[in-house]
Amino acid sequence: MAEAADIQGTTPSPARRRLRRLVSLGVAAPLLAGFLQGLPTQAAEAAESASGSGSVDVSVDTLAPSAPVESDTLTITGSVTNQSKQAVTNATVDLRVGPQMTSRSEIEDVSERGAYRDGGDPPPLGGAYTVKIPELGAGLSRDFTLSVPVSKLGLDDAGVYQLGVSLTGQTASRPYGRVLGIERTFLPYQPEATEKKTQLTYLWPLISSTHVSAETGPDLQQTPVFENDDLASELAPGGRLHEMVALGKDLPVTWVIDPDLLASVDAMTRSYKVKSGRTEIAGRNQDIAKRWLAALEKAVQGRKVVALPFADPDLASLAHHGKDVPGSLSHLQQATALASTTVETVLHVKPSTDFSWPVDGAVDPSIMSVATSAGAHNVIARSDSFRDDLPYTPTAARPVGGGTTAVVSDAMLSTAFDGDLIRAESSTLAVQSFLAQSLAVTLEQPEEQRSVVVAPPRMPSTSQAQSMATALQGLSTQRWTQPLDLTGAATAKPDPDASTRVPGGGAYPKKLRAQELDAKAFGQMKQTRDQLDDFQVILTAPDRVVPPFTNAISREMSTSWRGQQASAALYRQEVLQYLQSLTREVQLIEKSDLLLSGRSATIPVTVQNKLLQGVDHLVLRLTSGNKTRLKLNGGDAVAELPVKIEGGHSQSVKFTASANANGPVPMTAQLYTEDGTPYGPPMTFTVKVSEITPTVMLVIAGGVLLLVLAGVRMYSQRKRAAARNAEAETETEAETETEAGDAETPTPEPDPEAGDSEDADPGQPSDPTPDTGPESGDPSGPGEKVDR
Repeated sequence: MAEAADIQGTTPSPARRRLRRLVSLGVAAPLLAGFLQGLPTQAAEAAESASGSGSVDVSVDTLAPSAPVESDTLTITGSVTNQSKQAVTNATVDLRVGPQMTSRSEIEDVSERGAYRDGGDPPPLGGAYTVKIPELGAGLSRDFTLSVPVSKLGLDDAGVYQLGVSLTGQTASRPYGRVLGIERTFLPYQPEATEKKTQLTYLWPLISSTHVSAETGPDLQQTPVFENDDLASELAPGGRLHEMVALGKDLPVTWVIDPDLLASVDAMTRSYKVKSGRTEIAGRNQDIAKRWLAALEKAVQGRKVVALPFADPDLASLAHHGKDVPGSLSHLQQATALASTTVETVLHVKPSTDFSWPVDGAVDPSIMSVATSAGAHNVIARSDSFRDDLPYTPTAARPVGGGTTAVVSDAMLSTAFDGDLIRAESSTLAVQSFLAQSLAVTLEQPEEQRSVVVAPPRMPSTSQAQSMATALQGLSTQRWTQPLDLTGAATAKPDPDASTRVPGGGAYPKKLRAQELDAKAFGQMKQTRDQLDDFQVILTAPDRVVPPFTNAISREMSTSWRGQQASAALYRQEVLQYLQSLTREVQLIEKSDLLLSGRSATIPVTVQNKLLQGVDHLVLRLTSGNKTRLKLNGGDAVAELPVKIEGGHSQSVKFTASANANGPVPMTAQLYTEDGTPYGPPMTFTVKVSEITPTVMLVIAGGVLLLVLAGVRMYSQRKRAAARNAEAETETEAETETEAGDAETPTPEPDPEAGDSEDADPGQPSDPTPDTGPESGDPSGPGEKVDR
């Protein structure tokens, strides 16, 4: 009833009111705690918004020296831009130094911090080390330069310090001084060399996308055909690959090279063609390719070179989708074997092929298995895949069992130069962050020397390469790091506390998995491989066909196709279609139906070879669809004859057939390789048998005999009549001569009416028919020219 009274609006007793308050507090306490926990952040954000911080963009474009010592003068240049709709007056650009960073995670937190926070950022250095800007109009920018002796920065101990550049000013709506914008970076300060220096291994990748197609020209040199001429732009001065070589030659780096890039550039040094729509045009960048190769060869002499498998195959895609497709892993082995040969041939240095590099260093057990299946014993992983729960950065080398070493690169250092670094500010911030992180690694355990590996973006842009080079030049004094090549890093003494457990398949990043080549793609590669295997066995010069297609299949597996599924599918389709167009150059010529009269005959089947090389090891099989009516080669329904044809010729293969009964007989002709594999589609035609019986033959023979006898009789009668006429004419002439007596005897003239003589006119029907010889039934030999 009391509850009913509450609901009805009666006044509750004091005891009941106290109980309700306690219950309400119990329910609200967790919500209040959550609210209070988020209050500092919300309050800070509200304070930032209220103060107007962020209305002016501060850009730090240069900072030199990047890692100063006490005797240096620090110079910072940049610009300030008023992004608000009000003019800023009485502005000053200040330098803010400190505090010292105590961990790598703290450096990362400061990098992600946004607008100015009162109490969270140090006070300005002040004094003479400011730049005055009386007025900065809305939307306008001003450049600034700050120069401060390092001794005036208040850097007491070696370490990493936060360094901020801010603009303080006022607006008409808020006529008092406040921070309107700030940019933060870091200042690594290590004036003296540390006792134990971190061994730093920096990979310098020379990798490009796929440029060469499977097609080659018909000339003896097999002129390569490029998909496009984009590679020339990368090799030319200012291009990405040009900068990588020009910068890398003076840096302590380990060159990591895709041999396909070398093979492609080497092909460009000679005659090459470029696809242009449905035609091909001559490539004209031979000089650019020659200069780049010469510069690279000079740069790598005496340096450590690591060769990836040819075309840099996508190991994760192979592991997750391709390893169960027959032939895929064996193709990885071929790509590894080709790597060393290519680098030695082009650069004249012997590379190491003992390293595999999965995309972004992300691994799982299947990737590790595939990565080492071609003979590599070292897999370049990354610390965001191999995670450690340690308060310091351990040595990169991790033995994971089975003679395999995971060389775990540092994720923060490896990703320091990701993103767009075209703007000077972005590059400067990336360089300072990299240097700060490297010093922080050394200071984590200054008494212990450790080995750290940096695996940067696989295909750095020009701006990324320049920023990477600037950072490495900042370490050139070797006050806290010293260079080490990749082989040295792989054999360094491992940290016993570092994790050696390969992460499970579920930990593989979903974003990377979504970019992989799928099982269908590997199925298409297998189809190309199978058709290439069937094709090469019939060629007299398979070396002109097999290497271009083998390399093209390797390129189909390339890591460079990630995120370009449509382009990858188109490339695979073009490779397969080109191979099929070549296989169709050896084919059976279509036949019309044949008429067979008599007991035996020869059936010709023509095989055409429009390739530039000869074909051999082929068998042509002809099958009778009705053995009762028509038999082949001595009584069988099936007959086979070998085929060998020179390039650009055809061969007429002739089969002996015998008929037993009248009627149509379906025939099937099919080419086979010597191992019994069908080659090309079958060809069908019909033989119409019209057999002549013995009775009919007797009737025909009797008729012919009668005709011959009648002809002989007519001929004899004509001969006798001609003889009688000649005798009568002779007697008449004799009587005329007698009547003339002893008169002058004239010479008799020939009778123009005489039509017969003993010599037969060549044109008479009685002449014998010329002997042309019977048609040979033997198979014709090779070398018959194809009519075109």
